[in-house]
Amino acid sequence: MGSVPLRSESAPPGVDYLAPTVVKSVKLLVAGNFGVGKTTFVGSVSEIKPLRTEETITEASVGVDDLAGLGSKTTTTVAMDFGRITLNPQLALYLFGTPGQQRFVPLWEELALGALGALVLVDTRRIEQSDEVLAVLEQRGVPYSVAVNEFEGAKRYPLEEIRDALDLAEGTPLTALDARDRRTCVQSLITLVEYLFHSRQESRI
Repeated sequence: MGSVPLRSESAPPGVDYLAPTVVKSVKLLVAGNFGVGKTTFVGSVSEIKPLRTEETITEASVGVDDLAGLGSKTTTTVAMDFGRITLNPQLALYLFGTPGQQRFVPLWEELALGALGALVLVDTRRIEQSDEVLAVLEQRGVPYSVAVNEFEGAKRYPLEEIRDALDLAEGTPLTALDARDRRTCVQSLITLVEYLFHSRQESRI
């Protein structure tokens, strides 16, 4: 896939033009349950200022949104996060981070229109909550890869154990990342894009 330039070299500093070399763009979802790190992920990789639709968590969330294990989390995405990354000089990815709560499933369906696939973030401390997200994507025929967001202080598990726990289909890519670390996030995106492109090529044979 080549290197990952932050912006077009021909663009003036601070101007977020798409590089003139880009000939293909892809829409991807960044999905996962509530509090798994989607907003942080999009902010880490986006070469433009990310669009965020966050609101402060209020008492109305008590009993509705599961805050267990989320520490000092004070905001939640209520529509989407949006960012862009030029993965190589010819390819740009448009990233749409989905809200994590079940009540936003109708919005997920709208965001999924035209999406080539999804990167699903997983928190091993609440891994059972990932089942619902994976089921939504599978029911709607959205191909995906999975990335474990390794939160600081959380226990590390071998990826094969996580694969078994999630009951992932054979061939579904599984990676690990730190949503604050651009390098590991970009690598997970590369893994997803390669998987999607190879799957499309195989389907045409």
